[in-house]
Order: sequence, then structure tokens, then C-alpha cells
Amino acid sequence: MAVDKQYSADVEAILSHRYDNGADYWATPDKRLIKGSPFSALECIIYLLELGMSPEEPLMKECAELVFSTWREDGRFKLYPQGGIYPCHTANALNVLCHLGYAADLRLQKSFRHLLETQYADGGWRCNKFSFGRGPETEYSNPFPTLTALNAFRFSDYLNTEPALDRAVEFLLEHWTIKKPIGPCHYGIGTLFMQPEYPFRSYNLFVYVYVLSFYNRAKKDSRFLEALNALESKLVGGQIVVERVNPKLAGLTFCKSGEPSAPATRRYGEILNNLGL
Repeated sequence: MAVDKQYSADVEAILSHRYDNGADYWATPDKRLIKGSPFSALECIIYLLELGMSPEEPLMKECAELVFSTWREDGRFKLYPQGGIYPCHTANALNVLCHLGYAADLRLQKSFRHLLETQYADGGWRCNKFSFGRGPETEYSNPFPTLTALNAFRFSDYLNTEPALDRAVEFLLEHWTIKKPIGPCHYGIGTLFMQPEYPFRSYNLFVYVYVLSFYNRAKKDSRFLEALNALESKLVGGQIVVERVNPKLAGLTFCKSGEPSAPATRRYGEILNNLGL
């Protein structure tokens, strides 16, 4: 799918930030690929893909090489030159490369195995970092990195064949019941979560339903169906209306707050297709 002419200005706007962080492809000179949000390297790659840019474009090939340059032999991705390597870093980089079409790459196969080998007891993935201190809630995994990992796994042969992923799905379905902030990073299901956000950047109802719709373990579960009904109650004329968007993205046509989004609605169409509706 090529970029629609109506979104060509959006592409140009995203490209205008290409050197904001001091190096090419929205990166910093020391390859911090998640710095500069909402115009970080990993985020901008996803935006361009959402707008229809082909992974075969030279720009996207070069971006893929940049992300791969942070890959480690054990399967992890080091997105900061110093400090720890957290599961969310690996999940985010892996997810972007899968969207770029590299799920079968041998390096990513090792990354998939690394995630499966480091899955936490409750089925999710948990960063050993406690920015909010420690408490009973921090004994849980982090929901959004777990969802991001599942977003990557859906491109793999592990989809609907690996019991460990069913456990991850169950963890996220259980959060629909728990609602309260859990995990070391305190991901909750409250007012902000229930506002559909697009493009997919943070833990919210839209991306929650979208990713889980690929997993058989979720499709007929009452908790998933409640979340789907909540999302469908937000539709206007069968279209996704963006309720939440980063203010710095407000000038982009494809994700204007309070307006229907054709690219977002295409993602909703995928949900229906996944469910056979």
C-alpha cells in the first residue's frame, strides 16, 4: 500500500523531525532509539508504516538496519548506550522490525526465544526497575510491554501454537478485571485507557483489543468481548474517532483528535476480520 496523497503532508511533517535528536533517522548520535517522543526513531517508523510507506523503501531499509545495529547476540536490543536492558526495550524493537517484515530473520528468532525464556511467573514480561517504589502491585508484570511483545509474536510461527503466549494473553485479560495500576511501571485501566488512542503509542483500549484479537485464547473470552463492546461503543458511523493523541502530533491529518481516522478504522477492520465478523 502506497501513501495516500491526502497524507503526503503528514509524511513530510514526520520527516521534518528526522534530525531532531542529533543524528539521522530520528536517533541520537549514540543510538538512543526511544528518545525524543513522540518523534523517536521507533515511533516514527511505525507512523510511516501506518501511513502506507512500504518497508521496501530505501529509507525504511536504512531504519531497519539502524534498529538491527542495537541487537545483541543473546537476542536483546540495547536502545540506550548505558544502563540496563529491559524487556520493554527488546519488545519495542522486535515489534518494529516485525512490522517492517523481518519476523523470519534469524536474529529475531533468537529474540523471540529470549522473550519466551524470560517470561515472568504471571505470564507477562516485567522490567526489574521500580520508578514508583515497591508494593504488592509491582509484583505483577507490566501490561503494556506484554501487549507489545504479543504484537510482535503475532508475526511469528508462535502465534496460536505456543502455550506461553496463552499465558501472556490470560495475564492481560485478567488486567481487564483487576483494572488497578499494576507492574513496576503502574499500568492501569481507567479513564485515559478507555479513550482510543491512535497511532498506537501507549496502553489503551484500542491497541488492547487490536492485539488480543489475533489470539484464539482471547477471541471468545467474556473479558475480551467486554473490551470489544467498549471499543465499538466509541464508533461513529462505523469509524474509529481518535479521542487521545499526543499534542505534538495534533497537526497530523491521519490522527486528529475528535475526528474519524481512515487508517485507524482500517485497524478496526482487522479486528473484525480476525474475529470472522
